[in-house]
Amino acid sequence: MSLNNSSSVFLDSVPTNTNRFQVNVINENHESCAAGIDNTDPPHYEETSFGDEQNRLRISFRPGNQECYDNFLQTGETTKTDASFHTYDSHTNTYYLQTFGHNTMDAVPKIEYYRNTGSVSGPKVNRPSLLEIHEQLAKNVAVTPGSADRVANGEGMPGEEHAENKEEDNKAGAVKFGWVKGVLVRCMLNIWGVMLFIRLSWIVGEAGIGLGVIIIGLAVTVTGITGLSTSAIATNGYVRGGGAYYLISRSLGPEFGGSIGLIFAFANAVAVAMYVVGFAETVVDLLKESDSMMVDPTNDIRIIGSITVVILLGISVAGMEWEAKAQVILLIILLIAIANFFIGTVIPSNNEKKSRGFFNYQASIFAENFGPSFTKGEGFFSVFAIFFPAATGILAGANISGDLEVYNNMLGNGKETSVYVDNISITMIVPTGACVVRDATGSMNDTIISGINCNGSAACGLGYDFSRCRHEPCQYGLMNNFQVMSMVSGFGPLITAGIFSATLSSALASLVSAPKVFQALCKDNIYKALQFFAKGYGKNNEPLRGYILTFVIAMAFILIAELNTIAPIISNFFLASYALINFSCFHASYAKSPGWRPAYGIYNMWVSLFGAVLCCAVMFVINWWAAVITYVIEFFLYIYVTYKKPDVNWGSSTQALSYVSALDNALELTTVEDHVKNFRPQCIVLTGGPMTRPALLDITYAFTKNSGLCICCEVFVGPRKLCVKEMNSGMAKKQAWLIKNKIKAFYAAVAADCFRDGVRSLLQASGLGRMKPNTLVIGYKKKWRKAPLTEIENYVGIIHDAFDFEIGVVIVRISQGFDISQVLQVQEELEKLEQERLALEATIKDNECEEGNGGIRGLFKKVGKLNITKPTPKKDSSINTIQSMHVGEFNQKLVEASTQFKKKQGKGTIDVWWLFDDGGLTLLIPYILTLRKKWKDCKLRIYVGGKINRIEEEKIAMASLLSKFRIKFADIHIIGDINIKPNKESWKFFEEMIEPYRLHESCKDLTTAEKLKRETPWKITDAELEAVKEKSYRQVRLNELLQEHSRAANLIVLSLPVARKGSISDLLYMAWLEILTKNLPPVLLVRGNHKNVLTFYS
Repeated sequence: MSLNNSSSVFLDSVPTNTNRFQVNVINENHESCAAGIDNTDPPHYEETSFGDEQNRLRISFRPGNQECYDNFLQTGETTKTDASFHTYDSHTNTYYLQTFGHNTMDAVPKIEYYRNTGSVSGPKVNRPSLLEIHEQLAKNVAVTPGSADRVANGEGMPGEEHAENKEEDNKAGAVKFGWVKGVLVRCMLNIWGVMLFIRLSWIVGEAGIGLGVIIIGLAVTVTGITGLSTSAIATNGYVRGGGAYYLISRSLGPEFGGSIGLIFAFANAVAVAMYVVGFAETVVDLLKESDSMMVDPTNDIRIIGSITVVILLGISVAGMEWEAKAQVILLIILLIAIANFFIGTVIPSNNEKKSRGFFNYQASIFAENFGPSFTKGEGFFSVFAIFFPAATGILAGANISGDLEVYNNMLGNGKETSVYVDNISITMIVPTGACVVRDATGSMNDTIISGINCNGSAACGLGYDFSRCRHEPCQYGLMNNFQVMSMVSGFGPLITAGIFSATLSSALASLVSAPKVFQALCKDNIYKALQFFAKGYGKNNEPLRGYILTFVIAMAFILIAELNTIAPIISNFFLASYALINFSCFHASYAKSPGWRPAYGIYNMWVSLFGAVLCCAVMFVINWWAAVITYVIEFFLYIYVTYKKPDVNWGSSTQALSYVSALDNALELTTVEDHVKNFRPQCIVLTGGPMTRPALLDITYAFTKNSGLCICCEVFVGPRKLCVKEMNSGMAKKQAWLIKNKIKAFYAAVAADCFRDGVRSLLQASGLGRMKPNTLVIGYKKKWRKAPLTEIENYVGIIHDAFDFEIGVVIVRISQGFDISQVLQVQEELEKLEQERLALEATIKDNECEEGNGGIRGLFKKVGKLNITKPTPKKDSSINTIQSMHVGEFNQKLVEASTQFKKKQGKGTIDVWWLFDDGGLTLLIPYILTLRKKWKDCKLRIYVGGKINRIEEEKIAMASLLSKFRIKFADIHIIGDINIKPNKESWKFFEEMIEPYRLHESCKDLTTAEKLKRETPWKITDAELEAVKEKSYRQVRLNELLQEHSRAANLIVLSLPVARKGSISDLLYMAWLEILTKNLPPVLLVRGNHKNVLTFYS
């Protein structure tokens, strides 16, 4: 690698890269400066920055010193040398230009490395991999000046990501809002909405000033705690569109997020109807005053509401920018209307207003209205349910989170301010309750003549008699007139304008929020049937389909035309959403995940939990059956999403808590000593890739499912670099295969110089605490006679290693073998060819559709496509060739054998040849198998060795032992002739099998024999064969007995013979296993670690 450090770099130049960590040049020779300048003190350095040009490292100079440094300041480009960087030299005018992170592939920290691919906030850049930094640079790699720096500092990007970022640049015109316009304005408009102007006076009349303040205080408490929780979650990372749904789903996972997302979107859609009905009520009241009713009050509300929601839909569809401008104008009108109300309370009332119950501030009215006066059917919580939607405005800004410039900090600021704004409702209760009586006739003739006894009411004391309102309905007063605000104000039309602003703005905000939340839910593809609504249009990705759906829902509820009926429905759904938001914050804090680092620190996990409990309690107090229905719907959706298991991973707190819980349980297990009653087979299965030996995995999983640990292990043998690369690239894929096939097992892999070393590592290091493997499961090496000697040594060696580590061994043999990797390879090739064939057919179909369209241009396009796909028919013909090949090429029997343990085993037997006591593992495994659905119809038959003259006694003893173990069995057989010699044909077969591996040293002279032993130490010597002749007889004889008794069994479980190290050669041991299991049904050779795994003690 050549580096350039020419003198030209000392010159000032235009900065070309201002994102790199800069260290500017320092002159070491102070004498080179102009004479007379004091250089005794070193220059002062300003702070270092990785930021832009304005923030990079600079040097501050004293007056008069700057000229000495001007010629040496670097303006941003990294500096290179022809050979190497200069060493420190105190005797020359060397200027040190080395920039940190310059002469290395190692990258300095940058935000681009941490972005997601396709991030709207900037391009995602890949840092150099550990492999690129750790491995030696290839000698033939040419590094151009600056190229290494650009890669190291993240200035280059792959083509695919570059394309994605270009696409994001095309969306740069999307409208984004700040925290005032995007969050605060929307929240204020929703809080100061329909309830403030149309229902606040009614709430004061029903609950009184005291309880009214408590109602608003309770609402503020709920929304305030929720606001804190929302701000904490929102500032714990970048938040995309979806608002409350996004916060809950990314915090608690798709199960909770998906269930509450539908409810929350529906609540916002219903809120549109509530605000529009409030607007229509006001219009109908105006029509009443002018005697211009169209039909009747109810139908007029429906007509006006329907027209209004159509107009609002048009404004929303026009785009977010128009909607935002409308919101600001409406807020200004609203603020003027609120000020107008306060001014009106101090303007002296006239006779008309007095007859309608407005007397300005009066202590008697305040005292009378301080307590509650609930009408029939109303109570504290029913009134609270009607008011609560006014407080739900705190999520108005959150619902359009995808349209905010920098969502995180904005939401915290906006929500905190909006919660404070909510308190203004409390200040409006007092003037309302202190100025207006509860009931008034509206007749100026209802004055009291002096001298007549007063009925004790506040109005009576002020000269008006409204006592007839007790017996007949009146139209005015806090309890009857929803337009009290307009009457009290200084200028009534301003309040009307404020009501229009409040209702229309809130309706507009909800009409935008509901589709945005619903679109975010559909984009996550949690509910596949709703994918249709995920599509967006225009630069702002407007959910037009969601707008139509929201419009339909809103129209349906507008037809109810009763505000007091619609409001409690919304309260119920919003409280459920708030409960989960608060629980999300608590859950994320409680999980103690290192990723939980909210920038908004004003929250407390226990306060959030209190908020969640409070929301749930209020739901049930308001309307218990509605709360039950809400949670039943939510629970049903939760179960549905859990069952479907959407393919998403959002790093939720549920995952974090699951990890913490698993870790705690694992640590707790280490404090408990193992007990024989809790023993379960915990297996390492040498499957290689789990999909390559499915039968071996299936039979192991049959006795570990839901009860024991199962680890599918693979050993990669070869050069470490290649092995590690292959291993790492396949880990996720193979674990995903296990999950897809619903096998509760882990996948583990190691890279090693030889197979035995890899297995030895797995045996020692696999597992965690008490969850460590105690059984090794391997497939029988069917082709051992054709295998290289090293493979046989490794195979037998891992059995020895397992016994050394006191780990039980299970060897499984089936007639066709386990490895189906070749079949999988052929299937993969066929799938590729089929995909190419389908692609070709699609291309031809497109060409046919385009034929005749576009004139000459269409003709050229057609020719171009045909040229591209010309070679494909060759591959298509190969499909027919492969498909026409004989089924035997794919080894159909092998494929069928690989699935034999997936099928339900019919009525039959599992024959257990418990010849040697290994602690009970040989008996426990078949017993566990009989508990599984696939094996439950199989009965256990127990075969044990015994003396011919004691068969009945030993049978009774074994039956007694099995009954104490509480293991059911169909029959017990005592085999008394195990130790007799096998027949000549069987023994001859065994001798012929081992003949190629015998040394026959007894037939040679001593020198030749010793030489052969040194050259071929792996061969079976005559001395060895003679020493273990009785054992060899036993293996051959056992096969004869197995053929006689268990030929028709579904499965044979047999004690595995142990080869004593140093006494039994590997080839002889393999010959034993071969003759023992030859021509039999599936066989499990089992040997425990000779520690009890069965007990009859309670």
